[in-house]
Amino acid sequence: MSTEELPPRESMEFDVVIVGAGPSGLAAAIRLKQLNADLTIVASRRARKSAHTFCPAPVIDPVSLDKLVPDWRDDADCPLKTQVKTDKFYWMTAGSAVPLPAIAMPPLMNNHHCYIGSLGMVCRWLAQKAEALGVEIYPGFAATEVLYDEKGAVRGIATGDMGVARDGSHKSSYTRGMELLGKYTLFAEGARGKPHKTADREILARRQQRAAEIRHRPQGSLADRSFKAPEGPDPAFVRLAAQ
Repeated sequence: MSTEELPPRESMEFDVVIVGAGPSGLAAAIRLKQLNADLTIVASRRARKSAHTFCPAPVIDPVSLDKLVPDWRDDADCPLKTQVKTDKFYWMTAGSAVPLPAIAMPPLMNNHHCYIGSLGMVCRWLAQKAEALGVEIYPGFAATEVLYDEKGAVRGIATGDMGVARDGSHKSSYTRGMELLGKYTLFAEGARGKPHKTADREILARRQQRAAEIRHRPQGSLADRSFKAPEGPDPAFVRLAAQ
């Protein structure tokens, strides 16, 4: 089935679309709701549960959590319960481990103020906090396409189609993905996420095209344009365009 023959996608509009419901995406959603409770926010995530795909027991610095949820230590549901008490460092050799004095380590190696816990469980807890504030979270809906408007600005993302067989054919249960459209789109799915890399390539291609147009622009073409250069001595974009 060609693209022209596919049924149209259903779409939903929000103020903010967040791609990725990990620690950064959920924290951003919570903070936006704290600043403006009337915002409509949606976060999409590839995994079906917020606790999936994360390191099981990392050392977590709570400095950001203190600002986001100041009373998290009094929350019985918060999974961060174990605070770091001791740091031990060793010089590993082929047959032994030589202890190193902690006083010789740089300050960044001091973890006494940090906590040990499941990052996946922290995400599940943050998801509950976000949903309590009115954030919509769509687990299992991976963003597969970045959508642009007629001016080239990002206007949202499209989730993957469902009911597709391994050979690419459509099953009887085939359903097209949804368009999640927003005034703002926040990519919080990591530097290796597919939508993030797609958007990066698109932006880089536009910059290269724009640079090529500027390099080959005839001398004096700026005078034919209807815009007015900003005031100030020798604006940077004028210098670039005149080259």
